[in-house]
Amino acid sequence: MTRTISVADLQALKGRRQILTMHVDDAKEAAAAAEAGIEAFTCEVDEQLPRIRSAAPRTFIQAAHRQGELHDESSAIREGFRALELGASCIYFAGSLRLVETMAKEGIPVTGHVGLVPRWSTWTNYRSVGKTPEEAADIYRRVKDYERAGAWAVEIEVVPVDVARWITESTSLLTLGMGCGSACDAQYLFSCDVLGTDSSRMPRHGKQYANLAAEEARLQRLRVDAFQAFASEVRSGRYPERRHEVHVEPSVVDAAKRLLSQAGPSGVFSQ
Repeated sequence: MTRTISVADLQALKGRRQILTMHVDDAKEAAAAAEAGIEAFTCEVDEQLPRIRSAAPRTFIQAAHRQGELHDESSAIREGFRALELGASCIYFAGSLRLVETMAKEGIPVTGHVGLVPRWSTWTNYRSVGKTPEEAADIYRRVKDYERAGAWAVEIEVVPVDVARWITESTSLLTLGMGCGSACDAQYLFSCDVLGTDSSRMPRHGKQYANLAAEEARLQRLRVDAFQAFASEVRSGRYPERRHEVHVEPSVVDAAKRLLSQAGPSGVFSQ
């Protein structure tokens, strides 16, 4: 595909195969993920967003605003369109259904969030949500609320597989599963877990495929060693060597001195 992946492209994949989704933090991660065939990103609406878009021009990008930036209809429309202008494909929003509906009516694609929602975790704590009939029913209702509000997709995070599968099969929304097995329309992980860049505890649903933290520590040691070697050679006189320098014949300096001796008080050479 030579153009940016669209909402319609991803909707057409519902029920056919899982879509690959990754949260990326910067342009380097975006470029690597795009080259690897990751079809959709999530990221923040900040200075990295245009760089991520530039690094991955064809990837679908779901961008989330900082909490509180979308607080009424006016800010939702203004900030929603601003995010699209910066390179987002849709808005990632876990807030008021009223604001979801406001953006959807303006044609701004919105992805919702149910289950374990970190920014609202004070109501649930960090745990699997949906293990009881009441919680499972509440998640189902919330997804249907997003559907009625005009959202096009919803993240389902750390919800039991059977509940996530039931909801995925019961909604027209594309479901992005994190910690839901293979039940949802998309499989979603964070780059920090995949790359091993986060030193905090790995979530149960996460899987580390590389250890960039250890590699970065190795590179940092190389940086320190190189700087120390430079400092040592300067202090001992081993750097710079003659091959690092440019030299002229002594006659060039002598001629420059004669020219200066011929200059008047104003610095202008006499004729």
